[in-house]
Amino acid sequence: MLKQRIITALWMLPLMLGMLFYAPQWLWAAFCGLISLVTLWEYSRMSGLEKLKTNHYLAATLVFGVIAYAGGWTLPDIVWYAVLAFWLVVMPLWLKFKWKLNGGWQAYTVGWLLVMPFWFALMSLRPHPDYALSLLAVMGLVWVADVFAYFSGKAFGKHKIAPTVSPGKSWEGAIGGAICVAVYMTVVWWAGWLTFDAGWFNTVLIGLVLTVVSVCGDLLESWLKRAAGIKDSSNLLPGHGGVFDRVDSLIAVVSVYAAFESLF
Repeated sequence: MLKQRIITALWMLPLMLGMLFYAPQWLWAAFCGLISLVTLWEYSRMSGLEKLKTNHYLAATLVFGVIAYAGGWTLPDIVWYAVLAFWLVVMPLWLKFKWKLNGGWQAYTVGWLLVMPFWFALMSLRPHPDYALSLLAVMGLVWVADVFAYFSGKAFGKHKIAPTVSPGKSWEGAIGGAICVAVYMTVVWWAGWLTFDAGWFNTVLIGLVLTVVSVCGDLLESWLKRAAGIKDSSNLLPGHGGVFDRVDSLIAVVSVYAAFESLF
């Protein structure tokens, strides 16, 4: 399994970095659109949507995305406020009460709240390859939080965050990840990698909020899988599971970051 994970990572990472730093905007939009659609397909399997409904759902999303890109559309502020409300208010309540999706209108709404702001965020945060480093810095926050939370949890983890949803996550691990994110955001601020300068304190504060959001994104996907009775979102990425398994935290963090940048 470890060998397969490494092999898959060896082609995924260069592909993602190549697209991020060198692809023209239309190709970047198509690449991110493919990731979003595959994620939405995997999500649909977990949320109780039937195959025919899933096909219509994906087709409608694809058509909307093509029209939106061709028309140069951007999301209005009210949608970004909805994104913040979803991740900062609804999501903690969802995890607390363990709500389930059964293929109704809620499933359609949540799916679009997950992937559409994510896709628009990737477009707005990287309108040109010159902005690639800034977006990579935001993505790096997720990886720093995840890696150091894992090692901190292994070393010190005793108190579980959500034992029935993701038994491997502990408060000690999350705190360790947050501390390392604070250091990481200090470096990012000092190096000037972000497209705005909110000052050191606000930059670190934003980083800590995004760390919480990252954990929520991971826990949400874990709960969706547990509720659906599956281990991985799919088997498209050998050794890694599905695309949703890889981008669960990224969806949350990139969307919330774009909302902050757009609104404030």
